[in-house]
This record gives sequence, structure tokens and C-alpha cells, in this order.
Amino acid sequence: MTAADTVLRHDDAPYPDAFTRAEVGWTPHLAPLAEEDLTPRHLDGLVDAARAKNEYFRLLARDPEVLRARTLVDKDIFYNTAEGLPRAERELAATAASRRNGCVFCASVHSRFAAHHGKRPEDVDALLAEGVDADLGERWNAIVAAAVALTDTPRVFGAAHIARLRAAGLDDLEIADVVHGAAFFNWANRLMLSLGRPVAPA
Repeated sequence: MTAADTVLRHDDAPYPDAFTRAEVGWTPHLAPLAEEDLTPRHLDGLVDAARAKNEYFRLLARDPEVLRARTLVDKDIFYNTAEGLPRAERELAATAASRRNGCVFCASVHSRFAAHHGKRPEDVDALLAEGVDADLGERWNAIVAAAVALTDTPRVFGAAHIARLRAAGLDDLEIADVVHGAAFFNWANRLMLSLGRPVAPA
């Protein structure tokens, strides 16, 4: 079997024409596992059984131990909000990284969460439409700037970004959450962008 036999093409699936909070689809370049072929090992890797319906996670389930570790990190960064940064601003960091990287799918998902939890849909829409230089107010601007620096290359992120975050009111744990959200989505974006492509909302 050649690569040409295993690579999936979706020429009839339209690309999104802009960043959006609407539900963007995603289609894989490589065949995911079929839902009926998932073993207990694969399901353990998925962590959440409902993810068996999702082609992206069924593709990642080809390496279930790595997927399990990835999923637990994801859930801890974005859902463990008893302390640290509010959920909206964790999602903002993910949105900023995704906007900078050009990952329309990830930006759509996390911008919806940022808008919902932050109750600031107009600011989130400005980030999507205008890019990472949009003026969102100093606290959100500082978070976006830090996420963008980490996205461009980690060594660009430094003391000035930390000082700006502290001046905007973030403590050390909250700053760590900005780093976690942006860093995770630098990785997640690259998976999404290399393993498949976005599909325009229906």
C-alpha cells in the first residue's frame, strides 16, 4: 500500500474564508480508526468515551497512551479552575495562539469558550477579525501578547511579558496558566494543521 492509497482527500469540502466563532469542521488527511474497531486500550486513551464519535480523537487513538497523557493535560489546563486564571482567560490564551498559528478550527472552538465564559464576545470577535494586535483592554492585551510571544518562539517570551502580566493584575499561578494554555495550543495547532484541515461551517 502506498501513501497515495492511505492519504484522504476532501476536495469538495470548502475551506473557511475567515476566523469565526461559528462551528468549523475538521477533516483528516489520514484515516482514523473506525469506531467499531476501538479496543478497551483505545477507549482508555480517549479518557472520555464520547470522544469516540470524533474523527480527530479516533486518529490520535492510534497511539492511545500518548493520547491519554495529552487529554489529561488538556483537561487539567482548561477545566481545573479552582485556583489560578479564570477559564475565559485560559481560553483567550489558546485563542491567541491559534489565531497567530492560523489554526481556524482551534480558534473557533476556544474563541467560543472565551466569549461565553468572559461575557465579552465583541472583544473575542475583534481578536479573530483584526488579529493579535486588536485592542482588548490591558489585561487581555497582556495575555494575548504573552501567548503570541510563546507562539512565535519560546525564547521571545521573557521578563517583560511577565512584568506586563503582573502589572495587569495576574499573580504567579495565573501567569503559569497563561503559559500552559498558549504552550498546549502551540502543540495542538500543529497536530490539527498537519493531520487534517478545517472545513467551513455548514
